Amino acid sequence: MNKLNLYILRQVVTGFLLVAFSLLSMLWLTQSLRFVEMVTNKGLPLHLFVELTSLLMPRLFSILSPIALFASVMFVYNRMLADRELVIMQAAGISPWRNARAVVYVGLILTLFSVYVQNVAIPEAENEFRNLEWEIKNNVSHLMFREGEFTTVQPNLTVFISKHEQDGAVAGILLNDERNPENRITLSAERGRIVYTDNGPRVILVKGVRQEVNRDGTNFSSLKFDRYSVDLGQMGSKKIKDASVREKTLWELLNAAQDKNLSQEDVRKYIVEGHRRLVTPWYNLVFALLACTGLLVGNFNRRGQTKIISVSVFIMVLVQGNDLIVTNLAGRSLYFLPMLYVNCFVPLGLCVYLLLFYNPFFFSSRLLKKKGVAV
Repeated sequence: MNKLNLYILRQVVTGFLLVAFSLLSMLWLTQSLRFVEMVTNKGLPLHLFVELTSLLMPRLFSILSPIALFASVMFVYNRMLADRELVIMQAAGISPWRNARAVVYVGLILTLFSVYVQNVAIPEAENEFRNLEWEIKNNVSHLMFREGEFTTVQPNLTVFISKHEQDGAVAGILLNDERNPENRITLSAERGRIVYTDNGPRVILVKGVRQEVNRDGTNFSSLKFDRYSVDLGQMGSKKIKDASVREKTLWELLNAAQDKNLSQEDVRKYIVEGHRRLVTPWYNLVFALLACTGLLVGNFNRRGQTKIISVSVFIMVLVQGNDLIVTNLAGRSLYFLPMLYVNCFVPLGLCVYLLLFYNPFFFSSRLLKKKGVAV
């Protein structure tokens, strides 16, 4: 790779990293708002909050990387045109394809990296995210019950815990149960432990007192116990739901038709997702070439390249919109599945053709000859 390609490569990579980091930061902030309630109300530790939100990054990166690369390439080549750097390169006989070679390298590297993200990083992150989210929502003892606070587990059932022990037990328990309309029960114990059963979590109390009073206050009873258990009701199921589409491997998605437990709608959804994992990474290269092709093969304008940039942005948005439309259509009928590849590789082929074979001087000379101007 010569110094020219290295120069363009550094500019594009630097711009891509800045744009991608900015977009990921904004999306991370918006996505993290979903879990703020877990921090403020349930006392979710900061490291779990960061881990939970970080598991969303692979999916967000796969969406943003083509757009970030498009913006970076567009900015770099437009600046090089404004500084007359590309004009000098073209006057020196450097072809558009050679000027775009650095972008091709970056696009191919990001394409290969996106293949890994789509087929390895995202399934693993989605599985870890689902398990961690379930654990946070159902780990009653450490996340739902906060030390020194009254926690309403469900209507008419309130629990107070003084301290969480290192072995998982809890100390200083006070439980007020008014679920029975006939009476009210108050239990206090020195220690206890929360265990999970098929019917939901249950608290085991050790060395405490059970006090019961009816609603009109005419009957009161008190009982000391060494061991007592209270059912907290259905607060979460121990069974974790089936894996989502994003957690499936590429092989499972493409061979979904062999799974007899799936409906026809699910089979189509799985197959479309599998083919999208093959197509989507190529949008890194497609968008990169869309950003630079117009600027490299178009005529130079001292007033700026507003028209070329606008057309390039419009084509990029059109390709992205068509991808969403075709994905929805293919989810209803697999006959539209080849359109996923057409929408991706036709613009890619046109960009490569223009960079390799398009000669603006040839078309300009033919137009001048038709007008009777000697060339």
